[in-house]
Amino acid sequence: MAGETLAAGGYSLLALWGEPDCVHLSFWDAGSGAAAVMTLPCPEGRFPSIGRLHPPALRLERTIHDLFGLAAEESPDARPWLDHGVWETRFPLGKTSPSSGPTPYPFLPTEGEELHQVPVGPVHAGIIEPGHFRFTAAGETVVRLEERLGYVHRGVEGLLRGEDLEQAAALAARISGDTTAAYSSAFAQAVEAALDVEAPSLAHWLRALCVETERVANHLGDIGAICNDAAFARMHAFCSVLREKILRAADLCFGHRLMMDQIIPGGMRTVPPGEALRKLRELSEEITASLPGILQVYETTPSLQDRVVGTGVLSRALASQYASGGVIGRASGRLFDARCHLAYPPYSSLRFSVPVREEGDVDARISIRIREVEQSLDLIRQIIDGLPEGPASKPLPQERVAPGEGVALVEGFRGDLFAWVRLDERACVERCHFRDPSWFQWPLLEAVVYGNIIADFPLCNKSFNCSYSGHDL
Repeated sequence: MAGETLAAGGYSLLALWGEPDCVHLSFWDAGSGAAAVMTLPCPEGRFPSIGRLHPPALRLERTIHDLFGLAAEESPDARPWLDHGVWETRFPLGKTSPSSGPTPYPFLPTEGEELHQVPVGPVHAGIIEPGHFRFTAAGETVVRLEERLGYVHRGVEGLLRGEDLEQAAALAARISGDTTAAYSSAFAQAVEAALDVEAPSLAHWLRALCVETERVANHLGDIGAICNDAAFARMHAFCSVLREKILRAADLCFGHRLMMDQIIPGGMRTVPPGEALRKLRELSEEITASLPGILQVYETTPSLQDRVVGTGVLSRALASQYASGGVIGRASGRLFDARCHLAYPPYSSLRFSVPVREEGDVDARISIRIREVEQSLDLIRQIIDGLPEGPASKPLPQERVAPGEGVALVEGFRGDLFAWVRLDERACVERCHFRDPSWFQWPLLEAVVYGNIIADFPLCNKSFNCSYSGHDL
């Protein structure tokens, strides 16, 4: 039933994850605007495949099998995903068994005359994380791209089990370093839901300040890097200077350039001094004043426009099917933003718009980023001007508590980020699961490269900027 509704477009898939004896599915119903979680016990170690009806679930099902040993019945793709055969045991979070050792990965076959393959990675020339890309091309034109990920799997869910909330929050903050504020906020909100605790109002506003500052820094970095991949270094240099300025402002406010370990369950660890907030506000005005110049140079440079317009087009249908969030979805006409559609404090008290484009190409993804920077800078000013009085944190229960579960969906710079946590009676983590936006964006990168030349892959790839570590966990 759930698979059929997802396939028909009635629900958007938020997450699909496992435990040793059950699987959980979370979805968003656009009609009612509500999100929900369904649980299916799996006493026989099997469950009906959602992926056979709804392809976005396939990699999630393969991961459930790798980690817990639960098999998706009638799945059209039963290949391993995160497990490369180098772990000491199979199914490390379920009923473990000895590892079978490394085995060749069966890439999908491609047939046709005069086709050749170009393997790229997992080790790359730049200082980036590992991932393998297998191109099949006819001349320079890509006819298939298949990814192989999982190289930076760290066993995050296993590491979180049994940890107290302080240590668990520190681990959550390090899942994907460029998204530390969003991950920390999602984990904190999920824990507070599990404990039935409401963080102070000031904490909500400061969390939003962190996440919006993080969004600006990452979008500026991406805008410059995409242009640099089109050999337009001027934009890269200019955006890098602005990104450095906002990272320094974050350090001045929160004592860390990435604002690591500042958002914690119960509230915030640090309240920025007034002078630091004033400088961040002034910087937001400075960057806002720079945006028209950035946009003018970008839109009037013919060599740059030639590379980005019409390149790597993602259709609206695919963006909707995969419930792709963030820049990727909004550049292809899918209007979804967790700050609006599943609003959480303080966004209902703030004014902002969500930019959308229909073209779905690299140009649209750059344009959306520029306009999101503009909106986030305005949000930063609204937050600083409207910070409420009161404490920034609330003590959490120290005695034995009733076990509880909580979920949260937070809008990070890549899109909506899902967190689920179950706490035991000691308020320690019994189980925890995160779903990065990249889970639903990596497969779409394979789709948009089709029909483009290999030389345009760096542009497509950087315009997506999916997370390896956030995906591999």
